[in-house]
Amino acid sequence: MQSTAAANWTQQGQKTKWPPQRRNLVGACLAHLLHDGYTDQLYALLPIWQTEFGLPYAGLAVIRALYSGTMGGLQVPAGKLTVRLSSRAALALATFIAAAGFLLMALPFGLPGLCAGLVLSGIGSSIQHPRASLLVTQTYGTMSRGPLGIYNFAGDLGKASFPAAVALLLPFMAWRPVVGVMAMIGLAIAFALLALVPRQPFLAPEEKSKSGGRDGQGFGLLLTIGAFDTATRMGYLLFLPFLLHAKGGTEATVGIGLALLFAGGALGKACCGWLGQHLGVVWTVIATEAMTALFMIATLKLPLGSTLAVLPLLGIVLNGTSSVLYGTVPELAKRGEVGKAFALFYTGVLGSGGLAPILYGMVADHSSRTMGIVAAALTAAAIIPMVLALRPFLLEERDVSAE
Repeated sequence: MQSTAAANWTQQGQKTKWPPQRRNLVGACLAHLLHDGYTDQLYALLPIWQTEFGLPYAGLAVIRALYSGTMGGLQVPAGKLTVRLSSRAALALATFIAAAGFLLMALPFGLPGLCAGLVLSGIGSSIQHPRASLLVTQTYGTMSRGPLGIYNFAGDLGKASFPAAVALLLPFMAWRPVVGVMAMIGLAIAFALLALVPRQPFLAPEEKSKSGGRDGQGFGLLLTIGAFDTATRMGYLLFLPFLLHAKGGTEATVGIGLALLFAGGALGKACCGWLGQHLGVVWTVIATEAMTALFMIATLKLPLGSTLAVLPLLGIVLNGTSSVLYGTVPELAKRGEVGKAFALFYTGVLGSGGLAPILYGMVADHSSRTMGIVAAALTAAAIIPMVLALRPFLLEERDVSAE
């Protein structure tokens, strides 16, 4: 069966300029760019919805949660429902559903239509993360950590470009036509995925590569590390605008600071996956988390100009760790359950990203903003002993020990 699949794989590659391996990676990246862009472009629309529908801030939080909560909570069920679909079909379906949700939002159905569209789009986006990650893993096997870093970098490009596009269009168009344009872009990308990703039968991960773990041992600890890493990132982002204001920064300074941090983060996601592949998971995570904690504390002490200079470096290590962790999921997943493992991992980190700002905010409310940032830095430092405990479960460490 493997030889037949390999032969089909080679024949498809000969018929196209791009080999199937690259087409799969580009397809996964394109899907990630769109769905992460869909997620973050909502921030640009929230003030308009607040004015039009007379929503309080708590109401806006609920509106936002209709999308993010649906997307995060349905990662595992969506993976189960689409398990028999090929990655090509699953990614195209996910993108069609997400675009349909935005198309529904663009129609004049009032607040109920907006809410229904957000839920529908969240359902579509819940399919994308586990299936696109699985596609990259199946395609690259034991060498998937670096490509998974590129996949995560593509998501950051979507987060940067889609909100900016919406912000640029809103002065010239009402919000419903703008959302309609975003829906059309999603539909176009869905068709592009059907044309780009090779036709191939669905194969279980173990039939494509031996990257899956033997019994899933260590995966729970990896998930905990991922949750702590996300908590660190979201906690610091909560306080950064206020920190820059306290140092004398203006609204423009805050925008520049966030841009510098996110630019470093995008670079970190692109680079740290490859670094983990060559340096190893344990030492890469130790280095990035230690530097994260140190840079966070440094921004408390440095003047405004020096803080801005440090933010890109902080962004590299703050975001870069996630690529290393995502790349380790196939290694620690149960054999044949890599897609389910990715779904569980994304559920955990998305949940942590939602809860962490609330907890750090409570720390700051009962003490100070400085203590909130220190708490986030200590969370990063707490990952170091956890990743050392993860070491015996990693294939690279077992291979070293065997030698």
